[in-house]
Amino acid sequence: MATIIHTLLLHLFLFPLATHSTSIHDLLKSRGLPAGLFPKNGVKSYEVSENGLLQVYLDRPCVAKFETRVLFQSVVKANLSYGGLIGVEGLSQEELFLWLPVKDIIVKDPSSGLILFDIGVAHEQKSISLFEDPPLCNPQAQGGLLEKNPRKEFGFEVQR
Repeated sequence: MATIIHTLLLHLFLFPLATHSTSIHDLLKSRGLPAGLFPKNGVKSYEVSENGLLQVYLDRPCVAKFETRVLFQSVVKANLSYGGLIGVEGLSQEELFLWLPVKDIIVKDPSSGLILFDIGVAHEQKSISLFEDPPLCNPQAQGGLLEKNPRKEFGFEVQR
């Protein structure tokens, strides 16, 4: 009987640890990454498995702006380690009018003030200060374009 009570008490105290009450931004900071890698709006929840697989669930795909525009899919996955998001899926960065998938995000030396983005064809070092504050993320419209159509504002619109 004492073993059952002990087990129940253990589950009652451990269960709150399994359901995370911290934000994705706090989790990133605790792992040596800047808080602003994910948007401040639109993140519904996240999960971290025992093997370090991070899955972040957003309300819908959205676009945020750092130095360049970044596209978040509804689910962003990566292997979370201290100072890194490795094997990222669901995150793309705009480079010269092309959307390139972000493969890895790494902070090798926090004192350097730099963060490395691996976009496959290139490695970009950026200032960590760009990612300290979570950006606002704007909804993505059908076809991959933002909902706001700049051509329509100037009286130009594609007729179909």
